[in-house]
Amino acid sequence: MDRMNFLSFLLLCLTSVANCNKANKHKPWIETEYQGIVMENDNTVLLNPPLFALDKDAPLHYAGEICGFRVHNGPSGSGSVQFEAVVLDRSTGEGLVRSKEPLDCESQREHSFTIQAYDCGEGPDGVNSKKSHKATVHVRVNDVNEFSPVFVERRYEASVPEGRLFDRIVRVEALDADCSPQYSQICFYDIITPNVPFAIDNDGNIKNTEPLDSKRQRVHTFWVTAFDCGKNRAQADAQVVVTVKPSCKPGWIGWTKRVEYTPGSGSIPLFPSLHLETCEETVWNIQATVELQTGHIGKGCDRDSYSDRSVRRLCGAVRGEVDLLPPPSPAANWTSVLPTLPSSDSSLVFSFNGSNHVAVVPNSVVSALSGDHFTLQLWMRRGGANIQPSATQSRGNRKEEETIVCSTVKNDDSYSHYSLSVHGCRLSLFYWPDVSAARPVKFLWKLEQVCDSEWHHLSLSVQFPSVTLYVDGVTFDPALIHDNGAIPNPAPRQRMLIGACWDNITCFCTLVKFVGGYHGLLSGVTVRPGSVEPHSVVECLYACREGLDFGDLETLGSGMKVHVNPSQSVLVLEGDDIESFNRAVQQVTYRNSLRFATPGVRPLKLTTSLRCFNEESCLSLKQLEGYLVVLQPDAPQISLSGVGPHLARPAPEFEGPRGVPLFPELRIVCSLSHAVNTAAQGMEGGALMSDAVAHTLDGCEVQPLGEELNPEREELLVDMDVVRERGLDIINTTAYIAITGAESISVYEDVLRSVRYRLARGSGRFERRFRLSCSEMNGRYTSNELTLEVNFLHSLESLYHPSHLLASQQQFLHPSHHSGELSGHTLPNPHRNSVVPGAATVIIMVCVGFLVVMVILGVFRIRSIHRRGEGSRGGAKEGSNQWDDSALTIIVNPMESYESRMGISADTEGDGEEEEEEAAESPDDASDDQRIIIKKEGRDGNARRY
Repeated sequence: MDRMNFLSFLLLCLTSVANCNKANKHKPWIETEYQGIVMENDNTVLLNPPLFALDKDAPLHYAGEICGFRVHNGPSGSGSVQFEAVVLDRSTGEGLVRSKEPLDCESQREHSFTIQAYDCGEGPDGVNSKKSHKATVHVRVNDVNEFSPVFVERRYEASVPEGRLFDRIVRVEALDADCSPQYSQICFYDIITPNVPFAIDNDGNIKNTEPLDSKRQRVHTFWVTAFDCGKNRAQADAQVVVTVKPSCKPGWIGWTKRVEYTPGSGSIPLFPSLHLETCEETVWNIQATVELQTGHIGKGCDRDSYSDRSVRRLCGAVRGEVDLLPPPSPAANWTSVLPTLPSSDSSLVFSFNGSNHVAVVPNSVVSALSGDHFTLQLWMRRGGANIQPSATQSRGNRKEEETIVCSTVKNDDSYSHYSLSVHGCRLSLFYWPDVSAARPVKFLWKLEQVCDSEWHHLSLSVQFPSVTLYVDGVTFDPALIHDNGAIPNPAPRQRMLIGACWDNITCFCTLVKFVGGYHGLLSGVTVRPGSVEPHSVVECLYACREGLDFGDLETLGSGMKVHVNPSQSVLVLEGDDIESFNRAVQQVTYRNSLRFATPGVRPLKLTTSLRCFNEESCLSLKQLEGYLVVLQPDAPQISLSGVGPHLARPAPEFEGPRGVPLFPELRIVCSLSHAVNTAAQGMEGGALMSDAVAHTLDGCEVQPLGEELNPEREELLVDMDVVRERGLDIINTTAYIAITGAESISVYEDVLRSVRYRLARGSGRFERRFRLSCSEMNGRYTSNELTLEVNFLHSLESLYHPSHLLASQQQFLHPSHHSGELSGHTLPNPHRNSVVPGAATVIIMVCVGFLVVMVILGVFRIRSIHRRGEGSRGGAKEGSNQWDDSALTIIVNPMESYESRMGISADTEGDGEEEEEEAAESPDDASDDQRIIIKKEGRDGNARRY
């Protein structure tokens, strides 16, 4: 019994042990991450750490053995196809990872996937097999230097100027297809062509080792190769071609520092052969600025040298302007307190010092300026003649405004007030439509022109509430219009100041206190009430007659832009093509439409700005400086002709109501001696200019020589209808007649031909001399002086009229008058023969009279002889009454003064005339001129005159 139980227990234990050996209790274990390396073109992966799978069920058969490994997709989904894992030893769990095919590093250098181990389970069929956790495997493919370097280009070309050493002329580049830095990098380059003046560095930069000479060798050709770090040489070498260019200096070529301009030439190109050389530097924008400096000429440039009034009329301005700063004269004495400065043009420039230089316009002038529609025009320059504005003034930090014009005028039943002031760089118009009711309005403009110390033309057109400002012909809108609030009302008193304003606090005092004094220069200050000036007139008044211009805009290339400022002193060219830009620069011209331009030097500047694709190596050109020389213009020859030196007419013609015209056939011709570019002026014909019609005069004067005109006995008459129609000004005094205003020669001819001279009846004058002269450019060029002697022919009967005798005595009682006429007689000797016809008429009349007298005397002499014979026979008593011709004296004065002036020589008159001249020079003749005197000395010794 006991033995049976023991055997049963033993059998049960053996069965339990057998069941225990078959149980798979544990999962295999592997590392969590592996790093693997595989050589390119191989498939065995060397893992670190090695691949081993462990199972705690060992050494049980099946349960403790590793049957295999499974490869799963990695994080990037790669590796499941290319790699596999195999078991090398089931008992030890050693495994091997390999690629299913050779790997290519260039295709993919790194691979990632997961791996998992599993055991054999509980039997050969792998029942109850257990798996390990998943481990990540990173495999890197080691590169093999299987590729050689390859150049990016087979041929490299470059161009360089000669004579310089360059850090880099051209850069060659080779690439290696290997994936690793060791074999894919190019370690160095080499020039395989011997004896070339070039070197190459490890980066492929080629430079010259010595200056190149285009004359010695124009083109250099050589070969270069490359090596990677595995010392593989390039499969094919590269060719390098370097072309040596002659030396090139970037900049403007053909610049002429001095440019001459002959007045009257029209427009001339400033840069006819100028072109830009960039030495093949690629630029995408070119900008050139040409600046002509004319600030030293008059008011900034050459303008019409006529008076402001004449220029206004030539520009078509509406008449009626009032000159607030006229030239000082007895009629306009309010400008006499202001200092004046010389000006190259005809305008009068007044200086204001900001304190006591103030012009008070009289009420007689201000009363004509009423109304709220007016145009105020002026030329201004801040800072004075040689004083620049201070820095604080330029920045607008001055505390006090400077008043240019301050005015209060009376309208129909109210007073209006306005003042034009400058404050720093701001111009302001303070306008009060009605000082007793309306509130003031202030118009402000911020202008750089106000504080740049240059001449500028301002035109302010007021049609309240509209105000228009033109500065140098350009319109500017007010920057601010606002109500000034509580400001004391100006006094309702009509007055106007130039250069300051009055203090309202002291407005009723006898001594007015000036405030806001202006510091600078003013010229041409005018006000015209009524409608405002058109813009075209304002532009004409400001227009410079010289400046920069562009020849032909139609020839401007595409992409080119041209801009000229209003004063035509700055011209800007902009473009992107060098050839088009060069053609455009050669079209820049200088023009001066003045026939007699102001000579002198005008500085000239050319500034260039380039923009390149490579900003680091972009060219930088220096500013070019030169000058334009306007040559001295040839003086015009203004010739007055067509009028003889003498004009002899019967005296009754001069005594008529219209008198006698002095210059009925006057001809004025102006000619120039130099050649003129007629094509530039739109004219046809020859090269010499004769401006008989197109020329412009600005004044002529007729002046009596000797004593002034006696308004009771004589006067000069002018056709006032012609003068008014042409808009000319005339001053008619006893000393001269002055006709002024810019007009053509034909107009002045018509006016001067209408000048007549009239005598009062019984004036008894025998001659009068006049002088005529004309000028242009405000007296800059004058004509010849045409002298005319007028002779008044009297009849024989009138010659002995008592009134004429008295007049003759009065005339010859003034020897200083005749001496003045003789001294002023400037006719040359060749003209003396031309006076014979006029003088001969008078001499013939005197001779005829003398002949008549001689005939009468002959008759008396015959009768005397006859009576003497009868007396000798008739007795002594009768003989006592006979005519005694022995004491007879005859004195004849044949106009001695006239003959002496006409230069009649005694040699040509004969011996008899010599005797007559001696008789005419007797003392009796000097005291009793122009009469025939018969003196009888009787027997009683008493002389009797008949």
